[in-house]
Amino acid sequence: MKETDLQRAICDYLALKGHFFSRTNNAPIFDTRRKAFRVPPKYTRKGWPGICLIKSGTFYGIEVKSEVGKLSLEQERMRDDIEKNGGVYIVARGVEDVQREGL
Repeated sequence: MKETDLQRAICDYLALKGHFFSRTNNAPIFDTRRKAFRVPPKYTRKGWPGICLIKSGTFYGIEVKSEVGKLSLEQERMRDDIEKNGGVYIVARGVEDVQREGL
């Protein structure tokens, strides 16, 4: 299954459960008029999780990956920063992975 399909399934599940979350698209946007990618806003961090959720005061960063998908170096650093600051980082390869974390 493609990561976009997995992500949609996970977001559908989180919405069904009534969780407070947001899906973030952090892929660069191509400007067809300028024929170049737009520069992200200042302080945009590379590796930001695709899904962010808050439950009972705890921040969850959920990065969706296919069965063979691997975290980039920026995503590994983001995981470390989230966990260092009291959050939970989940690499989700299916809905079961977010369920296993009590979501």
